Amino acid sequence: MSDAQHGEQTAEPGDHGEPILRVTGLSGRIAGQQVVEDVSFEVPAIGVTALLGRNGVGKTSTIKSILGLIERSGDVRLGGTRIDRLPTHRIVQEGVGYVPEDREVFGSLTVAENLRLAERDDHPRRELVERLFPDLLERRAQRAGTLSGGQQQMVSLARALINENRLLLVDEPTKGLAPRIVAEVAAALAEAARTVPILLVEQNLHVIRRLAERVVVLSGGRVVFAGLAAELLDDEDRIQRYLGVHDASEGQNATEEESR
Repeated sequence: MSDAQHGEQTAEPGDHGEPILRVTGLSGRIAGQQVVEDVSFEVPAIGVTALLGRNGVGKTSTIKSILGLIERSGDVRLGGTRIDRLPTHRIVQEGVGYVPEDREVFGSLTVAENLRLAERDDHPRRELVERLFPDLLERRAQRAGTLSGGQQQMVSLARALINENRLLLVDEPTKGLAPRIVAEVAAALAEAARTVPILLVEQNLHVIRRLAERVVVLSGGRVVFAGLAAELLDDEDRIQRYLGVHDASEGQNATEEESR
């Protein structure tokens, strides 16, 4: 079904009950400039929902608007409770984990110190982090600023996963990483998605095909498609129209080029 104002809406991928995240009429501004315009979508309470679009269409700004990191308006509800009037730290306390696009580790602190700073629960999930990222256990005394880009991404993911979350917002986790590290990050996200829903911004369509059940596509700061991931990824015309690539392999090649 096509709608010129709200974009294409397709069948939902199964009944998951009340969505964990419902975004309605969300707009965001940076320095007075509109970067997100009247965005509406839902994230089911299970699995991975991918937020897609060409570069510069407002994916990261949408994540930051949800978190209150930039000026925003609209209605954002977590598990039915409105959170758009809360400051960012309160949203995090409500159980929203965030993995930023540029990792943002504390470079002068050790890996262990980065993780301890992120702990907000009485019983942090250290065993899960150690199982998913054994390399970090070996490097726990190493300063995060001396790690490789892939290792820093693992620290960033670990900081979110060490807490019990109701929702994870993960922004470009494989950006600029070598294919082997991309596979490790994807495996960690797949494991995480077994227990917590994820809203994932990602350019690598092979990762999307592996992880996502549902996709939301932005263009010009607005939603132009929302529906099953397979329905988008199996349609080369839509991939070209919305994402500017001809097929999933081209999306992967673009990511691999960034890692070189």
